[in-house]
Amino acid sequence: MYITTTIPYVNARPHLGHALELVQADVLARHRRRRGEPVRFQTGTDDNSLKNVLAAEAAGVPVRELVDRNAAAFEGLRGPLALSFDSFIRTSTHPGHRDGVERIWRETAHDLYQRHYEGLYCVGCEQFYPDGPCPDGHEAPLQRVSEQNWFFRLSRYQDELLALISSGRLRIEPAARRNEVLAFVAAGLDDISVSRSAARARGWGIPVPGDPAQVVYVWWDALANYITALDGGGTRPDGGGTTLDGGDYERWWVREPRKVHLVGKGVIRFHAVYWPAMLLSAGRPLPTAIFVHDYLTADGRKISKSSGNAADPAALVAAYGTDAVRWWLLREVPRVGDADFTEARLVARADEDLANGLGNLVSRVATMVVRFLDGHVPDEGEPLARVDGAVDEALADFDFRRAALAVWTLVEEANKYVELTRPWQQSGRERETSLGTLVRTCRELAVQLEPFLPGAAARVAAAVGADRLTRPDPLFPRHARPAG
Repeated sequence: MYITTTIPYVNARPHLGHALELVQADVLARHRRRRGEPVRFQTGTDDNSLKNVLAAEAAGVPVRELVDRNAAAFEGLRGPLALSFDSFIRTSTHPGHRDGVERIWRETAHDLYQRHYEGLYCVGCEQFYPDGPCPDGHEAPLQRVSEQNWFFRLSRYQDELLALISSGRLRIEPAARRNEVLAFVAAGLDDISVSRSAARARGWGIPVPGDPAQVVYVWWDALANYITALDGGGTRPDGGGTTLDGGDYERWWVREPRKVHLVGKGVIRFHAVYWPAMLLSAGRPLPTAIFVHDYLTADGRKISKSSGNAADPAALVAAYGTDAVRWWLLREVPRVGDADFTEARLVARADEDLANGLGNLVSRVATMVVRFLDGHVPDEGEPLARVDGAVDEALADFDFRRAALAVWTLVEEANKYVELTRPWQQSGRERETSLGTLVRTCRELAVQLEPFLPGAAARVAAAVGADRLTRPDPLFPRHARPAG
């Protein structure tokens, strides 16, 4: 499976909304790897946006300096969030990206033409709108722009896109988002502007091939990353670009049957309409699935870099730990609908589930084995439940909360079993069976928990994995409850 996230602008440091998508993709990648499947998990940053240029001007620093600094912060989330991505692409520095974008431009030349355009432009969204305000909530006023641009004949692909999406060959989840895209396409597609004047872009970006007065529209540039990161999108010595014998492009884009994009609802049109149309025009394979998540909010407002309510995921990890942050994102965020974040909610969930639920369970089990059996794990007993099927089914539906809850049934069943059997009141074979069952349930829990909380899973495995157990240290801290 080829799993990708969107690549965010680097006009500022990452916020918790970026962490949500990264953690979801990481769970999917770890889950598939644990099932023995080949996986490539890719993420990165969109360095070529006008937003980055304007942010650098506002900060009084060179664009390159700001882009490098903020891109490093995004890539640096690997450690704090325990991410397992295989590839991180930066569109301004990846050696094959510019060549790949130029190649796609040439492959779609039959659908490109020039015309004058005038409209209202939102720098926050990096797109034109017929009127204001910005539908995604960016507060800066829309800018009236009048210039000569290159346009892409998106209208030519309306019927083909409708057929692909309605048939499920291009799967869009959840269903409400698929219906939203189908309604948008069925209402009629207009051709879209795919370049900007180099003057307005301050010369930052990829020049249009053969027209250096224009730069490639940032979304056209950024969307290409899903294939340009793979050998530059299929570079061949003869200059062709649709196939590559061997190499990553052939392996992960041409032959891979499952190519999954994880995206936020604000960019669904780019990924489910513009990007497939670009690929159809270029004669290249399409992605197979697009999972769309909703937003994280704070006090009902979308968490974003421009809203002033951006929660820093690295700072949250420093304060509360990787497990607490990952678990809130997976346990609290629904498949459909926004989720409102506060630090108090994060801490409450971590204390209730991790410290009091999982941590207390493992500690009790190991302590009873040490106390009553001198640490020796008995041969008797089987895990109380098997949750592989439920986890598989939930993640196949991109329902990360349901998958996390399926794993959590092991904790709930084990805690109920402790109270039901009361091993401290048992003796002999009966006690050995009870404790053996609990140890094996905790071991199974460590296995199933690994895609969700790899650090916690490793600590659980270490606490109950040996033939002879010792009293474990606390697996999770308890935190002072912040206000809010």
